[in-house]
Amino acid sequence: MNCRNLQGVRPVRTGALAAPGRLLFLLLLLTSCSVSREVYLFSTFREPATDGLYLAWSDDGYHWNDLGGPYLRPAVGKQKVMRDPSVVRGPDGTFHMVWTSSWKGDSGFGYASSKDLIHWSGQTLVPVMQHEPATVNVWAPELFYDADSGLYIVIWASTIPYRFEKGIEEEMNNHRMYCTTTRDFIHFTETRLFLDPGFSVIDAVIVKRGDGDYVLVLKDNTRPFRNLRVGSGSHPLGPYGGISEPFTPLFTEGPTALNLEDDWLIFFDAYRDKNYGAVRTRDFIHFTDITPEISLPPGHKHGTVFKADRRILKGLERYAEDRERRAGMSDREGF
Repeated sequence: MNCRNLQGVRPVRTGALAAPGRLLFLLLLLTSCSVSREVYLFSTFREPATDGLYLAWSDDGYHWNDLGGPYLRPAVGKQKVMRDPSVVRGPDGTFHMVWTSSWKGDSGFGYASSKDLIHWSGQTLVPVMQHEPATVNVWAPELFYDADSGLYIVIWASTIPYRFEKGIEEEMNNHRMYCTTTRDFIHFTETRLFLDPGFSVIDAVIVKRGDGDYVLVLKDNTRPFRNLRVGSGSHPLGPYGGISEPFTPLFTEGPTALNLEDDWLIFFDAYRDKNYGAVRTRDFIHFTDITPEISLPPGHKHGTVFKADRRILKGLERYAEDRERRAGMSDREGF
């Protein structure tokens, strides 16, 4: 039984007395759900992206609580920003994170790892586009762990001027998706083209729907569109085809997907409206706008949803409380 389905469950009664076995089972199940089960975390940043990693958490995937930040301040890249933080938990429990380290001028993305999302490894800049000196940018790297191969896949958007056909896009804004893989975040495979859909594309995320069944959620960054589409494939590294028509309004980007039983929620940044939106789907063909049903902290920006043990959440909450207490003491000492 899924813990979300326990709301409204009542023990079976015989006469005026509850069936003892049924009651004991429900008590144990409720205790297990409230103490041991995993929670959802959402990595994010706050403009202008100079502070670093912020986090939010949720039990149901719809309503998100602010954990504040920063939990890691950016230290690599020419501009030393942390945009679009993507986090994935490895099989050993280690959290791996990659992020956009500069708007332009960097040949790679930032990387760091942590066991608790509080204490982090040293940061490195992974120079995945160093072999292409004309590269304008390395944007929104996204992590995907492929359990079948034991590989971490990283995909990102880069512009190489005059490399691809374009419509009304400027050459400096004509993106394609690239990828690399790694087992240890020390050794990486040679960078290769991941997706050329025939238009400028950024902010792609790999979703495993089932065995041999993958979906790619992506932003069509061409003018006048700038909204989200999906494609499909039989392997996480592609190829992906059957690119859909847009399923979100104009000026939407930064998708991340969350599976809740039979439903998939796709969150996105409605950057012109300065808020977050979401759609719900079961087949990645038909999408229902559920923006009125979700809530996220003010200022929440492009990141990823991932799972963590409840003990990780408790540690983050204690850290946030200690930080607020220290900040309060500093404020009082200032008077």
